[in-house]
Amino acid sequence: MHHEAATYERQGFGQTLDMTPPYGLLIVDFVNSFADPQQFGGGNIGPAIARTTTLLAHARSQGWPVAHSRIVFADDDADCNIFGLKVPGMVTLKEDSPGSAIVPQLAPLKGELVVRKTVPSAFFGTSLAPWLTQHGVQTLLVAGAVTSGCVRASVVDAMSWGFRPLVVADCVGDRAIAPHDANLFDMAQKYATVAPLDEALALLR
Repeated sequence: MHHEAATYERQGFGQTLDMTPPYGLLIVDFVNSFADPQQFGGGNIGPAIARTTTLLAHARSQGWPVAHSRIVFADDDADCNIFGLKVPGMVTLKEDSPGSAIVPQLAPLKGELVVRKTVPSAFFGTSLAPWLTQHGVQTLLVAGAVTSGCVRASVVDAMSWGFRPLVVADCVGDRAIAPHDANLFDMAQKYATVAPLDEALALLR
């Protein structure tokens, strides 16, 4: 990656974003099916969920706005879409499916937003952006699964909506490590600040 990194640097990528308060937290699709290697999980998703419990406890202690996303399709498949054609198993995630429920250790508390989505981005077609704006959020910390999919899509949209994304590197996971690493590199170069939890929280001080 060294030779390529020099190219990015020469072209002016990877600038530092100031982490401007107020802060918010988005946890993308940490649901039971993504925690299960037999369904949509695997890779480093398990450790990322475990690490996110610490991040979520911190966010709650600071009184940050917290939002969660779930993939939820209609019970009768009326909203089956192109994402569902590419990954048919996603369409099995219904409102009451155990697989679509947020993992117990990250279960939302009253007052935390839960957005339901049928596409990768937690912003597309949901109330997430106006909700974060209403709560004054400038810098959005992002955790969740998977790094190369719904996390990346949500980070690109967060940036596009004018939020400063801070991807917490050990709080995002993917079923394969190569896409995880490549997408952390990509997001750090073009869309976000990327740092592990301890470093991320230090950036906010």
